[in-house]
Amino acid sequence: MAEMVRMSDIAKRLGISTVSVSKALSGDKGVSEDTRRRVREAAAEMGYQGSLRQRKDAKRRYTVGILIPARYLDETETFYLHLYQDVARQAPLQGCRVLMETLEDEQAKRGELPQLMTAYHTDGLILLGKPPYDYAARMRDKWHRPVVYLDFSAPEADVDAILSNNVYGTAALTEYLIGKGHREIGFFGTLNVTDSINDRYLGYCRAMMRNNLPLRPQWRVDDRDAASGNAFSARLPSPMPTAFVCNCDMMAARLIALVQEQGLRVPDDVSVVGFDDYLPAAMSPIPLTTWAVDTVEMARLAVESLKKRMQGEGGFPQQQITGGHLVLRGTVKALSP
Repeated sequence: MAEMVRMSDIAKRLGISTVSVSKALSGDKGVSEDTRRRVREAAAEMGYQGSLRQRKDAKRRYTVGILIPARYLDETETFYLHLYQDVARQAPLQGCRVLMETLEDEQAKRGELPQLMTAYHTDGLILLGKPPYDYAARMRDKWHRPVVYLDFSAPEADVDAILSNNVYGTAALTEYLIGKGHREIGFFGTLNVTDSINDRYLGYCRAMMRNNLPLRPQWRVDDRDAASGNAFSARLPSPMPTAFVCNCDMMAARLIALVQEQGLRVPDDVSVVGFDDYLPAAMSPIPLTTWAVDTVEMARLAVESLKKRMQGEGGFPQQQITGGHLVLRGTVKALSP
């Protein structure tokens, strides 16, 4: 029977240290991507099967922490609770337990690690929604275990991230409005609060530019405070555009209420589209045309990606974008040519 291949054998073949081989195989920092690639290729060629601990890890039950900024769980952002529930359903299907904790803004500002990282044994973390104060980067400097970002990404693209197709989704919504005869289209959302809102605004801009339609500054309406992320009563422009693309369903419902307060009707006077497709029917007086996000697939990919890292799989960080589709309901009116 052939002898079991050890890390030291791989190190000797490549002329590097055993420590470098270990880091390359476990996905840890401290080796270049070229070294990581060479080590994995050599390990495969030599028939390396991993240590006894690593083989046991493939069958072990991992504990996954889910950290959600508290600002995303208030009444205006229940989409994140919806997404958390999908993660909690997916984790057991992949042999993982789940712990959840919320992150307060003051805690993020001080850079404090949550209890699920300090008081409990957590093998990896899903950070759901971008936290404030550069907390994500500071957290990773203190906590050297696998992390996956869900619904946002790192500027350097150096962390696994799972995203919905925000740019394409709002581009498709805007194109739909244009196809219905709308040429004066606004955007309802405050920029630089979340990456998702920024990306959705870019999709709106892309469709407007593609159709040579003007991007009027007065028709981009803020829906929340940029610092706190809290929603406020927005001021609608005068004159109004004929349609609005909203950054999420909840804000679309708020916009419909604002429009109605001014004595206007949706969709007869103003057409409105949302994003996410999670809004309970009771929260919108009119069935909302929107973009449906595949939250189940986002959750599945987040757990799957994290589990691979917890099992020691390396390779370049991946930013995976999930699909979605238009959902046509009753908030858009076709204009006469």
